[in-house]
Amino acid sequence: MTVTAKSRLAAGAGAVRRRVREGGLGPAPVLLALAATWVVFQCLNDRFLSPRNLSVLSVDIVGTGMVAVGIVFVLLIGEIDLSVGSLAGLAGAMFAALNVNVGITEWLAVLLAVICGTAIGAVHGFLFARFRVPAFVVTLAGLLAWSGLMLLLLGPDNTIHFSEDGLVATLTSRYYSAPGFTYGLAALCTAAYLLVSLRERGRRAAAGMPCRAVSEISARTTLLAAVAFTSVAVLNRFEGLPLALLIFLAVILASDLLLRRTPYGRQVLALGGGVEAARRAGVDVTRVRISVFMVSGTLAAAGGLFVASRFTSASPVSGSGAVLINAIAAAVIGGTSLFGGRGSTWSALLGVLVIQSIASGMALLGVQTAVQFMITGGVLIAAVIIDSLARSTAASRMRP
Repeated sequence: MTVTAKSRLAAGAGAVRRRVREGGLGPAPVLLALAATWVVFQCLNDRFLSPRNLSVLSVDIVGTGMVAVGIVFVLLIGEIDLSVGSLAGLAGAMFAALNVNVGITEWLAVLLAVICGTAIGAVHGFLFARFRVPAFVVTLAGLLAWSGLMLLLLGPDNTIHFSEDGLVATLTSRYYSAPGFTYGLAALCTAAYLLVSLRERGRRAAAGMPCRAVSEISARTTLLAAVAFTSVAVLNRFEGLPLALLIFLAVILASDLLLRRTPYGRQVLALGGGVEAARRAGVDVTRVRISVFMVSGTLAAAGGLFVASRFTSASPVSGSGAVLINAIAAAVIGGTSLFGGRGSTWSALLGVLVIQSIASGMALLGVQTAVQFMITGGVLIAAVIIDSLARSTAASRMRP
């Protein structure tokens, strides 16, 4: 081994140790867990990584994933929202009731369902922020109340079927397979990432701030291109890029930009780091608290519409406890801290991929759902332990 190679290896090892001491390894653990999951299930069943199964997987993650993105916002301030599952079911029931039973057009029914989620989130946030009622209690009451309202809207049959050719059904049934569009979109995303990264590097370098090396940016861009073009190639072998997946990725990207690039996002992260410190820094704590529950309610309603779209019907399944459990688990497994202040909306994507991959692999192997829950629970507790250890390590380094 040459001296240069040894120095690079030592530098890499030092970077890893430094990141551990600072409080974590970012998405590395969950990426390793996802890779291990895929390898194991592919060895057990060679259909797991088939284009068909991966296409189905890419659509199945969207409903729960949207709910998980909203949960990330609440977790970032160190709180929890237990009502998102019932809100998802309520949104699906409200859309179906308005569209099928009342005759309102789909666009308006969708809008009203999402607005309902936003309004309910605002009520939860207001009760928590203004009256100091613990978020756990407020949202637990919401879980019960909105589940009851969902069942009331669904009626005695507990199911309302809507058009298989309508707007909501199309959310999970439309695919784009034209190579010019799919590969062009992959190239556009890669080029946009490269340009934004170089611009950010130039801005930070001009201000005398630490910045990424050009070699690191090149490596990241190459990795992104490999993932994007490989994904497009695989999905095009079945039906193409799902509309649902494109919408989900757009929501994640917009949410990530909101958290990392805006004053509001910095306020959310500051509040997760400490309420009193954030208040002294000029953060309107009440407004931020209400707003994150509004975001959670909005995305829960949107996720509920995607779940209903998969079945082309609204039923208690859309608001089942599994939606709540998987959404919270996805956010935590993906790397969002339960203690607040650390996380990313991309963690929702990584976490829900792990959970849905386990579900998909179990289904292919014919394993009972009970075993799936047990495995997911084990992965969740492992993620929480890692989060706790990382937080303890970071805290110990801050002590004099």
